[in-house]
Amino acid sequence: MPRTDWNPILRGEFSKPYWPILQQFVADERAQGPVFPPQDQVFAALHLTPYAEVKVLILGQDPYHGPRQAHGLCFSVPHGVPQPPSLQNIFAELRDDLGIEPPTHGNLEGWARQGVLLLNAFLTVRARQAASHRSAGWETFTDEVIRAVSAKPERVVFILWGAFARRKKSLVDLTRHIVIESAHPSPLSAHNGFIGSKPFSRANAALAAAGRQPIDWRLSGEPQTATR
Repeated sequence: MPRTDWNPILRGEFSKPYWPILQQFVADERAQGPVFPPQDQVFAALHLTPYAEVKVLILGQDPYHGPRQAHGLCFSVPHGVPQPPSLQNIFAELRDDLGIEPPTHGNLEGWARQGVLLLNAFLTVRARQAASHRSAGWETFTDEVIRAVSAKPERVVFILWGAFARRKKSLVDLTRHIVIESAHPSPLSAHNGFIGSKPFSRANAALAAAGRQPIDWRLSGEPQTATR
C-alpha cells in the first residue's frame, strides 16, 4: 500500500494471518492471467483520498472486470474508456439532482481529490469474471477501512447503493455520521429506487449542516495533452 496517512491506521491488518494469504492469492492469480486493476492501482482510492480528508464514502463491490476499465476507484474508469452503464446512470442522476451535465469521460478522480473515498469492497478481480476474488479476504480489509472512517469524529456521509453495500450500514456509527442508501445504479435496479434518490444534494446538505465544505460534483473535461 502506498505511504499515506492510512498506513498507521491500517498497519495492524498487515500482521494478521489473512493478509499474506490474500497477497499470495492475488500474486498467484496474476501469474495465471490478467487481474484488474493493475498492481500499482489496487490501493488508488486510499492514495488519492487521505484519511484526514474523507468527507464522503461511496462503496462499490468488485472492480470492473473488462480490459482497461478498473483503476482502483469504485464506479470510475480512466480517461478514454467508455462509461459503463452504472456510471451512466450515476451521471444521469447527478444531472437530475444538481443540474450538472454528464462529463464526456468516466474518471472520478476529481471527486476522490475532494475527499470522496471511492472504495470497492473487493480490490481485485480476475479478467472477465465478476466476483472471482470475493472469497480471497479483501472484505476483511475493506470492512476495517469502513470502521476507521466511522471512527472519525467529524461527520462523514456514507453512500450505499444496492443490497450488498447497504449491509455495511452496521459498521457505521449513526450517532455521528449520515448514511444515504438506495438501490444500485445498475440498469437492472436503477429504476427501483436509485433514480430520484438525490444522493449528491443530500450529501452536500449533510456536510453543510455539520459545517463541512460540500463537494463540487462537477468533473472537468478530458486531460490536457502535453505539447512540445
